[in-house]
Amino acid sequence: MPESWASRRLRWGFNLLPAYRGTGGRVTYIADDFREVRVRLPLSWRTRNYVGTIYGGSLYGAVDGVYMVMLIRILGPEYTVWDKAATIQFRKPGRSTLSARFVIDEAEIATIHRLAAQAPSIDRLYSVDLVDKDGVVHAAVEKMIYIRRNRPRPEVSAPAGSATR
Repeated sequence: MPESWASRRLRWGFNLLPAYRGTGGRVTYIADDFREVRVRLPLSWRTRNYVGTIYGGSLYGAVDGVYMVMLIRILGPEYTVWDKAATIQFRKPGRSTLSARFVIDEAEIATIHRLAAQAPSIDRLYSVDLVDKDGVVHAAVEKMIYIRRNRPRPEVSAPAGSATR
């Protein structure tokens, strides 16, 4: 699916955000429905650690926040979405450019809607791998995402006899 102007602007904004820019990662693609995002993390002077491989902070930082932003865009303002927890497993040293692909399918969105209608809040676990050009996994990240459906606020009526402008 091609990028839309809205998803392209979000990609540019993500890549210009100083906190994200500092990771060395770059968002390379965001689907126009926000259900797929791709990230690239090159081995460079900015991401290289003391032993010449990609720094663990860059590995995690390049994927941090992506699932949260995707779900905020997909679910809309009726939901509150936050990163809640994360784990990372370093499997192999990163000695070349790595990439990650985030996908949230329609079945997952339906599950979120169903569960959020039944409980005050839900936690969903998502996984993403950072892989090299041959598909070899160098790091595996799990993200716990908190999701809550916002309840409509009761309307407050003005007391009798008060003037409104």
